Amino acid sequence: MDLSIGEVSARSGLSVHALRFYEREGLFANPVRRLANGRRVYHEEDLEWLAICTKLRSSGMSLATIREYIDLARQGPGTERGRLELLQRHADQVEAQVRELNEALDVMRYKVRIYEEHLARGEADQLWNPGHAAAAETGT
Repeated sequence: MDLSIGEVSARSGLSVHALRFYEREGLFANPVRRLANGRRVYHEEDLEWLAICTKLRSSGMSLATIREYIDLARQGPGTERGRLELLQRHADQVEAQVRELNEALDVMRYKVRIYEEHLARGEADQLWNPGHAAAAETGT
């Protein structure tokens, strides 16, 4: 079934501008076909790829790396190991980022607890006192 750029935009959640950008950057797995009048024509497979592509982007994968992945996929059989290595490298980076974010979240939760405790005891004025030794201990 042929889809217009507006239909793809509505179904994918990407703006028409973003879809044109993805096309210009060569980020579609298959080239976007055009009708005689120049209108873009998309297919269901394009929607499936866009769902994957947007997840790769939201996980921090660069446009260049997505393009590399697509180029390997377009080359067809024999590139599976390269695609796997590319995806595994990125998954490793995402896992490292998740660990860092979890560590940051632990710090935020600790700080929230400190503030809640001080506010509950009516000691909020002691949270930021550069000359006070306890301020350094609480990590304010």
